[in-house]
Amino acid sequence: MAALAYNLGKREINHYFSVRSAKVLALVAVLLLAACHLASRRYRGNDSCEYLLSSGRFLGEKVWQPHSCMMHKYKISEAKNCLVDKHIAFIGDSRIRQLFYSFVKIINPQFKEEGNKHGNIPFEDKIAAVKVDFLWHPEVNGSMKQCIKVWTEDSVAKPHVIVAGAATWSIKIHNGSNEALSQYKMNITSIAPLLEKLAKTSDVYWVLQDPVYEDLLSENRKMITNEKIDAYNEAAVSILNSSTRNSKSNVKMFSVSKLIAQETIMESLDGLHLPESSRETSAMILMNVCCNKILKPVDGSCCQPRPPLTLIQKLAACFFTLSIIGYLIFYIIHRNAHRKNKPCTDLESGEEKKNIINTPVSPLEILLQSFCKLGLIMAYFYMCDRANLFMKENKFYTHSTFFIPIIYILVLGVFYNENTKETKVLNREQTDEWKGWMQLVILIYHISGASTVLFRLNFLVVVLCIVMDRPYQFYYFVPLVTVWFMVIYVTLALWPQIIQKKANGNCFWHFGLLLKLAFLLLCICFLAYSQGAFEKIFSLWPLSKCFELKGNVYEWWFRWRLDRYVVFHGMLFAFIYLALQKRQILSEGKGEPLFSNKISNFLLFISVVSFLTYSIWASSCKNKAECNELHPSVSVVQILAFILIRNIPGYARSVYSSFFAWFGKISLELFICQYHIWLAADTRGILVLIPGNPMLNIIVSTFIFVCVAHEISQITNDLAQIIIPKDNSSLLKRLACIAAFFCGLLILSSIQDKSRH
Repeated sequence: MAALAYNLGKREINHYFSVRSAKVLALVAVLLLAACHLASRRYRGNDSCEYLLSSGRFLGEKVWQPHSCMMHKYKISEAKNCLVDKHIAFIGDSRIRQLFYSFVKIINPQFKEEGNKHGNIPFEDKIAAVKVDFLWHPEVNGSMKQCIKVWTEDSVAKPHVIVAGAATWSIKIHNGSNEALSQYKMNITSIAPLLEKLAKTSDVYWVLQDPVYEDLLSENRKMITNEKIDAYNEAAVSILNSSTRNSKSNVKMFSVSKLIAQETIMESLDGLHLPESSRETSAMILMNVCCNKILKPVDGSCCQPRPPLTLIQKLAACFFTLSIIGYLIFYIIHRNAHRKNKPCTDLESGEEKKNIINTPVSPLEILLQSFCKLGLIMAYFYMCDRANLFMKENKFYTHSTFFIPIIYILVLGVFYNENTKETKVLNREQTDEWKGWMQLVILIYHISGASTVLFRLNFLVVVLCIVMDRPYQFYYFVPLVTVWFMVIYVTLALWPQIIQKKANGNCFWHFGLLLKLAFLLLCICFLAYSQGAFEKIFSLWPLSKCFELKGNVYEWWFRWRLDRYVVFHGMLFAFIYLALQKRQILSEGKGEPLFSNKISNFLLFISVVSFLTYSIWASSCKNKAECNELHPSVSVVQILAFILIRNIPGYARSVYSSFFAWFGKISLELFICQYHIWLAADTRGILVLIPGNPMLNIIVSTFIFVCVAHEISQITNDLAQIIIPKDNSSLLKRLACIAAFFCGLLILSSIQDKSRH
C-alpha cells in the first residue's frame, strides 16, 4: 500500500512539474536575476574597487569577504613582482604606521617593528626595486600639508601610491574640543586640493579612522570616543568628496578598515590599535587594490576590468549569432507552413479534416536549434564568469557546510530507489548511480574539481575553451578520460586483435590478451617514472597546445600519474569477470548471491574490512606527497571492495537509487559546468546570484546549474546523432572535417598567444 501511494504521488508530481517546466522556471530566474544585477550595477556603479575599499563582512574569524568580488591572498613573490620599481608612501599616525608594517610584511615577512615610533621609517628591497616609506605626521596640519605640497611640484618624483590619514592625536592633544574639530576641517580643506592634484598621477587613499574600544583605553586617551571619531570621519568624507565641483573626487576613501575594526577592536591590547590579524586584512585589501589590475589573479576579481574578447571568442559569438538567426528563419518558415496546412473545418459536418501532410523536422533545423540553445547557454556562462555581471565570493569551508549536504543527498538517494532491469555485476543502472553519488560528493567538496563517447566527452569542453578562453588542460578530467579511452581502444585494436569468437575457441588468445595488458603496464610504469620522456612527448606541437597549462605540462603529468593504474586494473577486472562468467562461476540471478554462500560471506567480510582500512588510512593521511605516491597502487583496494560489497548480495544488486542514477546520466556536464556557473573564477570562488542570503543563493544557483547541465546533455546527444553518422565512409569524412577544424583552431590559438606576448 505504501509503495502504491509513493508511485501515485511521484506520478502526480511529474505530471505538474517536469524537467521541461523546471528548465523554463530556470530561464525565467536567470532573466530576472540578470535584470536585477544589471539595474544594481547601473545604480550603485560598476567599480568593484569601491566595494573592496568600503564594504564586506567576515566569513569566519579571520576570513574577510568583500562585497560582490573576490580577494586574492598575495604571496611574497607576487607582491614583489607587482610593486617592482614602485614607491609607496604612508603618511599619518600610529595607526597608519601599523598598516605600513603589515603591508611591508607581505613583501618581507622578516621585517621587524622597531625603530623610532614617532619618526619616519623607511623600507627598501633593492633586488625587487620596491620602496615603501612611513612618514610620521600624526596630525592634519601645516607639517603634513608641506610634505604633500612638495610632491605636487613637477620637478619632484612622486610616490606611485599614497596612503594617508590622521585624527586621534588631534582629539587627544586638544582633549576632544570642538575647536580642534573646526581646525581639523580647515586643515583638511587646505590639503584637499593638493591630494586631488596628486591623485591625477598617483593613487591616493585617505584612511578613515577606526572605532576604539573605550573600556580598554588608558586615562590619557579617554577623550578619544567613537562619537568624536565619527565626527572627524564625516568631516573628512564631506570635504574630500566635495574638493572637485563637477566631477567625482579622485581621492579614494579607505573605509573598509572601519568595518573590520568594528568586529575585532575588542581583541585590541590598548583599545586604540587593531589586533595583528585585522591589520593584515587591511594590508591585504590595499595590496589587492594596487596589484589586481596588474597581475590579474584568477581568484582576485576585485579591481579587475572585464578581459577583452579574443579573436576566437569573437568568431564564436558570430557563429552562435548566425545560428540563432538561422534557427529563427527556419522557425518562421516552419510555422507559416504549419498554418497553411492547418486542418480546416467542414461546414456541413462541423468536423475538422485531418491533415494528410506531415512535415518532418530536418537535420539542419535540429542542428540550428541545438546551436541556438547552446549559444544562449554559453552567453550565460560568459555572464557568470567573465562579464562581471553577477557577483563572486571566496570559498569558506566549515564541517557543517560539507557534511549536512552529504547527509541530505544520502537520505534522498536511499529514499528514491527502484528495481534494476538486470542483475548483472555493475549493470547500467548501478554504474549511473555510482557516477551520480560520486559527482554530487565532488560538487559539494568543490563548493565548500567509441567516437560517440569521445564526442560527448569533448564537445562541451571544446566549446568552453573557445567561449571562456581557457586551455583544454584546464578541464583536466576530460583530457584524462579521453586519453585513457584512446589507450584502451589502441591496446585492443593492435595486433593481434582478439575477438570473442577466437577467445572462446582457444585459451591461447587469453594469454595473448594478458601479454597486451602486461605491455600496457610496462609503458605506464616507464612514463610514470620518466618525467623527462613524458614531458618531451607532450611538449610537441600540437599536443603541447592541448596539454600545457601555464606554459608547461607538469600539471598534466601530475594528473595522469595520480591514477595511472586505474585503466589497467579496470581492463584486468573485465578480463577476470568475463572468464568467470564463461565458466558459469557467477550467479547473477535476481536475489541470488554472486558466489556460493561461504565464498560470498568470506569475500564480503574481506571487502568490508579492506574498505574500512583504506578509508581510515586515507582520512588519517598527514603527508599529501607520500599519499599521492601510494594512491595509484592501493586505490584498487577501495574500488574492488566497493564493487564486491555492492554486487555480492543479490538484494543489493537488484535495486538502485534512481535519484543518484539521474545525476549519473549527466555527471560529465555537471562536472564541467560547475567551473563557471555554480562556482566562479574557474572554481576558485562561488557564484553569487542572490547577495546577502547564502542559503537561498546556493539553492537558486544549484537549480539553474542542474537545469543547464541537463539541457547541455540533451543538446550534445542531439548533435552526436547528426554529426557522428553510423556508416564508416561518412564517419571518416566527418572525422576529417573535425580534424581540419581543430587544426585551424590550434593555429588560431598559436597566433593569439604570440600576439599576447
